[in-house]
This record gives sequence, structure tokens and C-alpha cells, in this order.
Amino acid sequence: MAKDNETEQTYYQYENEEIVKEFDSDATEGLSSEEAQKRLEQDGPNEIEHEEVSKWTILIRQLNNVVIYILFAAVALTLGMGHYSDAVVIGLVIIANTFIGYYQEVNASNALEKIKDMLSTQATVIRDGKRVDIPAEEVVKGDLVYIEAGDNIPADLRLIEAENMKVQESSLTGESGSVSKEAEPLEGKKSTGDQSNMAFSSTSVTNGNGTGVVVATAEETEIGKISSAVSEQSHQKTPLMKEIDGLGKNISYVILGVAALLFALGFFIGDYTLAALSLAVITMIVGSIPEGLPATTSVVLAMGVRTLANKKNTIVKTLPAAETLGSVDIIATDKTGTLTRNEMTVQTIVTTEDTYEVTGVGYSPDGDILKDDEPVDLDELETLKELIQSGYEANETTLEQEEDKWIINGEPTDGAFLTLYQKSHKTEESDYEEIDRIPFDSDYRYIASLSQHKETGDQKIYVKGSPDKIFEMAEGSDPDFDLSHWQDKVEELSSKGQRVVAVGVKKLDQKKEDIDHPDMEDGITFLGIVGIMDPPRDEVIDSIKTMRKAGVEVKMITGDHPSTAKAIAEKLGLAEEVNTITGLELEEMSEDELTEKINDYHVFARTTPDNKLKIVKAYKRSGKVIAMVGDGVNDAPALKTSDIGVAMGQKGTDVSKDSANMVLANDDFSTMQTAIHEGRRIYDNIKKSILYLLPTSFAEGLIIAITLLLQNDLPLRATQMLWINMVSAITIQFAFIFEPAEEGTMERPPRDTSEPFVGKRQAFEIAYVSILMAGLSLLAYNWLTTSYGVDQATASTTVVNIMVMSKIFYLFNIRTRKPAFSKEFFSNKMAFVIIGIMLVLQLILTYVPFMQRYFYTEGLDVLEWLIAIGVGIIVLIVTEADKLIRLKVLNKDE
Repeated sequence: MAKDNETEQTYYQYENEEIVKEFDSDATEGLSSEEAQKRLEQDGPNEIEHEEVSKWTILIRQLNNVVIYILFAAVALTLGMGHYSDAVVIGLVIIANTFIGYYQEVNASNALEKIKDMLSTQATVIRDGKRVDIPAEEVVKGDLVYIEAGDNIPADLRLIEAENMKVQESSLTGESGSVSKEAEPLEGKKSTGDQSNMAFSSTSVTNGNGTGVVVATAEETEIGKISSAVSEQSHQKTPLMKEIDGLGKNISYVILGVAALLFALGFFIGDYTLAALSLAVITMIVGSIPEGLPATTSVVLAMGVRTLANKKNTIVKTLPAAETLGSVDIIATDKTGTLTRNEMTVQTIVTTEDTYEVTGVGYSPDGDILKDDEPVDLDELETLKELIQSGYEANETTLEQEEDKWIINGEPTDGAFLTLYQKSHKTEESDYEEIDRIPFDSDYRYIASLSQHKETGDQKIYVKGSPDKIFEMAEGSDPDFDLSHWQDKVEELSSKGQRVVAVGVKKLDQKKEDIDHPDMEDGITFLGIVGIMDPPRDEVIDSIKTMRKAGVEVKMITGDHPSTAKAIAEKLGLAEEVNTITGLELEEMSEDELTEKINDYHVFARTTPDNKLKIVKAYKRSGKVIAMVGDGVNDAPALKTSDIGVAMGQKGTDVSKDSANMVLANDDFSTMQTAIHEGRRIYDNIKKSILYLLPTSFAEGLIIAITLLLQNDLPLRATQMLWINMVSAITIQFAFIFEPAEEGTMERPPRDTSEPFVGKRQAFEIAYVSILMAGLSLLAYNWLTTSYGVDQATASTTVVNIMVMSKIFYLFNIRTRKPAFSKEFFSNKMAFVIIGIMLVLQLILTYVPFMQRYFYTEGLDVLEWLIAIGVGIIVLIVTEADKLIRLKVLNKDE
């Protein structure tokens, strides 16, 4: 038996006798039962295995975080010193952050299980010379498998017999039409979609029957390779999550370093006891660590996800994926049904007399046949009328209306002719009835119908098929047939991306009851050719135009022929000049060469699942953020590997939807435009939210650090700091959820993910706002305790309220790039509601006895409230002055 990969890749090149010999099988007897059992024990069952990650593992994984480690250490130390309420509050923060992360990850895909469900459960094999049905998992290499219409193919087969056989391979190739199969060997290297003598596991037979030798089982099959690729690819962290993780880690390390330095200074030169010093350092760490960061990010993302689901027909499975949309540089997408309608439509008719255009798209019979932009009178154009009749009669498909949608049952090309007939005749009733038919056969490449007029009884044979085959019939009937002229016409339509079908008719002088291939050898009158295309969606053309303006490039990945794909891409407006490359050409490139050249191409034609994966990885290596849009099993590895995988909700397979981060519920690619807009809004608001959170956290740390250096009493407790950070994170920062997008959101290029999350400009603002808040808070605390004579608890409560009031006023500055007191002031009305909620919470913290006991607070008088409000106003005035300098003097936006 064949063992090496190189041999496996060329099975379609083998002669039938060679493939049987290669696997030590027999073309009539098959394997013996003993040999089959031996091979089953040697190779294992024909099934795809995968390992599941337990929920406990996912839960524990959330604790692998620097911030969580620090908080755990704080819990241990506060418990050791008997500060139980502090330990409880810090512990609750750990639990909240852990379950937020857990909730996100348990929604991860189970695509491998879905792939497993697609596999055939039964198989018909020939063993010991007898046809027997066995469980599909017992099929082994070398087995002789018999398949017929309706069967799912149990393993990868090299066909040695194929009779009028067609296979639906969309799960592998992404192309919707059934593919004709043959048993003859092929020459040269072929992509999966072009291997016409191979039948692949998980695909299904739609017509005819055949026999094949099993050449691959389980993980070695094409579907198995996809399964392995899916299991090897893990959902990558989104750019934002990487930035936030890095930010949180760097901040944590800096804070730990400062804390260690302060502890050392306090221990050697200070007057604190070891317990008091330890508590002070813990308080400083807890106050400075932005433990509200995960909660803040998750809340903004969660509400963005909800907006996408409710208003944009977009289901986002993982929260970070919502933001990733905003940073996308490249959208790589399947063509059929995504960029196009997946409804073949007649576009052009060329008869022996003239050329006509056909309006209307899809299977809906709305449209006209035009000549010089004017509708034609069919009764005056006998050849055109006969051509349309012929295409209608020589047909194996039905067209029906279900509710508001027209659907076909059969072949898309046949469906296009049925729609054409209804457009031209405004009815689906025909004057002819079928007597007999020659079905389409891959060996003959045409379909013919013996039809009889219902009233006159006249009989005709209508035929349509491959141009070269119909041209051959025409030459046999007409010595003056201009073959060169019609070949040029075929080339002309093909260059426009149209699939060309030729049509003819044969008038009979005497009645017949049946027809066969010899009846087609003479007497055929050539009527013309028809150009058919799966047309681009109109809304997609507009959407691509908008996305190009926003700096987002759309790349087409398809199993189509390069010229067809390029023509569609040009109609869609993917680029000013569309460059195309095939999957086979991709395979010739090294990894470095592909990375260097990947951005030069707009269309990737004749691609395999492995090609798609290589394309996605190459874009990522080139520094691009890539979204992959797909609907088939063949798309699953690329969907999972991309920065954001997007599946179709209606026609997408379960495997693609499980592998993706996001599902377009309405199957409308143009939804990507609105989703990207929403993603950019989400990112902007998350960034504002985090830049808003950090100054308060750093101000708290500064307060403790300065106090330690001055050898004074601590003005804040650890639980008070956690209140400021966590409660404001889920109240005031809620305002950013409702913040509308900035003007020009879709007129700027995608953000550069290589740039730091916090730039120099933002770092400067964080620094001075932190110092301003900390400095004013310490001045207020010292004045209240020394000059105004209040106790430490009242002064601490005032400082807590100073920090909260500062956050409230700072909110108006940071929520918009424009001046706070402009028309943008009332653009987010929910901000005022949320501020009201936060003020109520502050009153509860300040005056409710239960809260006073656990958070060490006391009631405040009017002066203390005025101090808190006054500091907030100062913060707003200073930050607005800074903004005005940048906007007016420096003419520079952040």
C-alpha cells in the first residue's frame, strides 16, 4: 500500500489498474474479510478523533494572570494580618474577573465534533466478491466501495467506475454546483476541485453511481486534514487583548517594583511597624493595579456585541472579536453566495442573428430581454424565441416560489434557463410537453429533450450543452458553420466571467417515442450561445466601495476559474487593477516569498482549504489584521486562524459557524461594513474608558506612595480604593457603552496595531491628571485633618468622594475629542443617568451604616462635599485647557 504523502497527492494520475494494484485490492472481488480486518487493526477505525478541554481547565486558566496573582497575594496578606473585610472585598474582585474570562472562553467552538457528525455512518463495500453494508468506521484502505445517488461518501476514493455520476463537493471546495465525475486518469497537478476522478469523504452523490478504491481514511482524508488543521489552530488573541494584556502586565511590574522600593525605604528609614508597612504597601498595590481593566473592557465589549446582534444582524461569539472588527486591514472572503447571489443568471444571448442583454438577477423572473436598451418583441424574433424554448425544454431542474423567494431543485445552469423563459413569456407554462430525454452526461456534455407541441403534435429535439459539443453537431449539419467566429464569441463572454452554454434544435418529420445519442449526429440547427453568471450582489458593490474608503481591502478566495473570478472581482470593484493568482501557483512559493507578495493579489482562484490557511497566515505575517469570511467546512481552518473568523448564519455549515468568532445572521456581506464601523466605535470607547480608568488608579497609588515617603497616616484603605476602581468601572465607565462614534470613523485607515496602546500624548495626560488628582486629594486630606479638625475616617471619606467627583468631571473631557461644552455635550444622554446612579452609590457609601462599617466611611458636611466637587471642577478645567491648546494652537488631534 502507498504510504508517503507524495504518492497520496497523485492518486488521480494513476491508471485504474495501477490504483487497484497499489492497494493490493481486486477490481471485482474487493478485499477479503481477513485482509480488511488486518488493515483495520493496523490503521485504526475510519473516524476523526479530538480531545475536549474540560470546563474546570478553562476556569483555572483564567487565574493565570499577573493582576490575579497580585490580588491573591493581597488576600493572603490581609487575611494574615486579620483584615478580613479587606480580604473579602479583594476576593470578590478576583471571582468577578475570573468568571468574566470563563464566560468568554466557554463559548469557544466545538467544530471538530461538527466535522465528525458530517461523516457517513454506513458504507457499501465489495468484500469476498459480495456487496455488503458495513459501518463507515470499518472501511479500510483498499476497500472497493460502491456509491450511488443519495449516498454520503465514507472515505476518499479513486473512482475506477463512474456512470453519469455527480457529486456535491461544496463542503470541501465551497462551490455550490454538483461536479461531474469520471474514472479516467488525469494528467498534471490538479487542485481538489479539479480532481474529477476522486470522490472525497463527507461529500454526497447527487446523480448516477460509481465504484472506487479507498485511498485514505480518517485523518488522512481531505476532510480529516481539515479537522487536523482546525485542531492545530487555536483562536488567536485579538490585537486589543494583546495590547491590554501587555499594558496590564507592564503596569503590574512597574507597580510591584515601586512597591518593593517603598517597602525597603519604609523598613530602613521609616517609623512604621512591619505590619503597618506591609498593609500600606498592599494598599498602594491594590489601589494602583487597574483591577477594573477586565471588567471595563468586557462591559463595553458585551454591550457592543448586543448592539451588533440586535441592530446589525451580527452574532459575535467572543467579546474581543467585536473590537477586532475595527482594526481589520484585510477581509478575505469566499465568492459564491457571499459576494455573489449564488443564483446563476442569464446575462447575454448571442443568436445567429443578433446579441441581446438580459436584465434582472437571481432566480426571480423579473427582468427583460433588451436590444439597444429597449425590450424586444419575442414574436418577431423567431430564432431568439426558439433558443429560449430550447433552453427551457432541455432541462432537468424545477423552479418554484416559496413565500417571497424563488428556489431551484436541480442544477443552477438549468435554473437560469427556467428563469429566462419566465422573464420572456411571463409564464411558466410551455406549449410543449416532454416525451423523452437524454440526461446530461459528463462523457457527452449535453442534455436533449424530445418534446411535442400540445396542440399541433409537432415534435422537436431541443439540445443545450458545452459549446464545443454543440459546435460539433452544428458543423455536422451545416458545412458553412463559422466555427472560428463562434469560438471568438465564447471567448468574449468567458472573459467577462460568464459561463457559456450553446443551444440547438432539431425538427422531426416523423414522430418518435424516444431518443438516443445517434439522433444527435445530424440535423441539428444551431441557435446561438448564452452567457450565464452568478451576479455580484448590488449591496456588496456599495459596501466594498465604502470599505476601500476606510482603508479596508477585500480579497476574493474562490474555487472558480481565474478568469471568471477576475471578471467578478472587477465588477465588484475590489481594486483599480485586479491581480489574480491560483492555488497551484501559491504552492510553488516559499513562505517568505508568499509573505512578501501576498498584498499584491486581490483574487485567489482554484484554492484548496490548505491554500486558504496559507493565505491567512501570510497576511498575518505581513503585519495585517485579517478577517476571514466563509461558509463551508473547507473554510474552517482559515476561519479559526484568522484574527476574526466570520461565518454565514443561513447557508453556513455548522463547522464554519463553530470555527468562527462571528456569524452574519442575514448572510449579507455588506453587514461587514456596519460591523467594522461598530468595531471602530467599540475600540475608541474602550480606549477612552481605559485612559479614563488609569489616572484614578495611579492617583490612588501616588497618594499612598507620597504618604509613605512623608511618614504620614494613610488617607485611604484598600477596600476604599477597590470601591473607587471597581464600582466606578461598572457605573461611570458604563457611559462609554452609549458613546456614539466620532465623525469620520469610516474615513480613516485601520489603526496600526504595532503602535503602543498608550502613546506619548496619552501617557503625558495620564501622568498630569494622576498627579493633579493625587496632589489635590492630599492637600484636602491634610487641611481637613490639621486645620479643619475632622477625624481620619471623615477625611478619608472626603478623599474617596474627591476621587469619584474628579472621575465624573473628567468623564466630560475624555468622552469626545471635541471641546466638552460643544454640541457633543448632550450626545450621550445615558452618561447623565449613569452619573446619577454613581452619586446615589456615593451617598450610600457615605451615610449607610452597613457600608460605613465595611468601607470605614463617615458622613460628610456641606463644606466637605464642596471640596470634593471643587476638585472635580479643577480637573475638568485643566484637561479642557490642554485639549483646547492641542485643537486650536497646535492644530493637533490625538
